[in-house]
Amino acid sequence: METLIAHPKNEEEATALKVVMKVLKIDFETEESPYKPEFVEKILKGVNARKSGKPGKTIDVKTMWK
Repeated sequence: METLIAHPKNEEEATALKVVMKVLKIDFETEESPYKPEFVEKILKGVNARKSGKPGKTIDVKTMWK
């Protein structure tokens, strides 16, 4: 049997997928992200900033432990 993994973009999409699977009597599991939503948002903000051409932070590896 094939396993499908969905990536809903928001709670509305997640709820809709769950409803459809329940109606079709498809067994499914849910798994919470191990990351806090605030952390994920911060990381995605940085990724999007880099993609739009904004410079990132530079860390000098020789002095980063001082």
